[in-house]
Amino acid sequence: MATENRINFWRRNAKVPGRYPKDTKLKFNNLKSKKASSFHEFARSTNDAWDIDDEEDEDFLGTPAPASTLPSGLHSTSTQNQPLQNQAGDTENRMSHKLAFPSSEAQNLQDVQEDDADCEHVNGKVVKSNSEAHLNSSSVHSTLQKQQSLPVRPIIPLVARISDQNASGAPPMTVREKSRLDKFKHLLASPNTDLEELRKHSWSGIPREVRPITWRLLSGYLPANKERRELVLKRKREEYFGFIEQYYHSRTDEHYKDTYRQIHIDIPRTNPLIPLFQQPVVQEVFERILFIWAIRHPASGYVQGINDLVTPFFVVFLSEFVTEDVENFDVAALPLDTQRNIEADSFWCMSKLLDGIQDNYTFAQPGIQNKVKALEELVSRIDEDIHNHFKKYEVEYLQFAFRWMNNLLMRELPLRCTIRLWDTYQAEAEGFSHFHLYVCAAFLIEWRKEILSMVDFQGLLMLLQNVPTIHWGNEEVGLLLAEAYRLKYMFADAPSHYRR
Repeated sequence: MATENRINFWRRNAKVPGRYPKDTKLKFNNLKSKKASSFHEFARSTNDAWDIDDEEDEDFLGTPAPASTLPSGLHSTSTQNQPLQNQAGDTENRMSHKLAFPSSEAQNLQDVQEDDADCEHVNGKVVKSNSEAHLNSSSVHSTLQKQQSLPVRPIIPLVARISDQNASGAPPMTVREKSRLDKFKHLLASPNTDLEELRKHSWSGIPREVRPITWRLLSGYLPANKERRELVLKRKREEYFGFIEQYYHSRTDEHYKDTYRQIHIDIPRTNPLIPLFQQPVVQEVFERILFIWAIRHPASGYVQGINDLVTPFFVVFLSEFVTEDVENFDVAALPLDTQRNIEADSFWCMSKLLDGIQDNYTFAQPGIQNKVKALEELVSRIDEDIHNHFKKYEVEYLQFAFRWMNNLLMRELPLRCTIRLWDTYQAEAEGFSHFHLYVCAAFLIEWRKEILSMVDFQGLLMLLQNVPTIHWGNEEVGLLLAEAYRLKYMFADAPSHYRR
């Protein structure tokens, strides 16, 4: 019976990756007056949200997408969505201590709070994290009305600066920051870029001006030899659009229509609060990227969660051509060749990332199962109180950590924080496949006080699925990475510990 309830949980849980109910407020029907104190009680009283909104997409294949296989640069795609503004008040859940650890990364992390070389102050807007995705339209409208009478806070750009975005104002670039940016430019301009040195400098964050080229290099998409880069870019971009011409027309074929249907359903649910990702031209780009990747990787095909992994690459490569607010930028205004280049580069870099974690998405997702088990073992060793608290209230790690591994914490962090996190992941050896485990452990321990204060299953699971990170910036991410590095240094080679 317990096993059956655990299996049915995933069909009942409205927070399964890739699934967004119509009403953004999570609903629980027929709850007893007594709080659910166990997984079984919670499972019996929770709505089945697995198939919500799917029926409205059942017949979308009857009106297939336009036959064109290239970005529709002539079509107007600006949305009418009004951007959500930052809420007043500073974050209350700040990490209260810094951690010291060996090697060159230690010095890099000391610079995290000072570095502000990413970008100039622009009129960006807050990107809402999953923790605030349950605001309904009326409450948002009320909040915006109240904010008009509040003192103006610094506006947070989508691609966050290296410094804390909650600081008052946008300080000018310091001598240290300019020196750091110059080091990146010097490394990138050399005939053969020293990738080890580039990784060392990238660990504590990459300046916005050089992030696109740095990500291309660190992902393995571009060669270190400067003279070869243009030829490689030209060849890989042509190769990608060759795949489009060869395969994309088959999306409505019997063999592939289910894959395309699922992609078509999931794309509008990708960062639904950010206007950029609701533009038709952007959604068409994502559909092409995901469909081509799926049919070229039949061992896994498309799995919900992979759609999220395109977004950081797309935003970073888009920022190379946009100086204003990225989250509201009309992508159709860019030249067609630029749109094509952003699309192709996003495809190849996402492919490089997935090459290292593909066992997360093959049948039964064994990679995720192993990582969740490893997280449970690690937490039991670093914080026995939390581990025993979960056991007491029958919380299983798979019930919250599956999404952490499947989506690489992208549903738990604002996009600006994910981009900063990925700077370090790409600088770390096996960053996405191995270091991510320690980041998840550090992320869990960050909410230790709140976890231990919850004394029922429902409260614990809701906390772990809706962590309040909306005000997080580079300072919080830097401290999270520092703690993750400390855990890795202490436990990676410990006896019986998980090794990839």
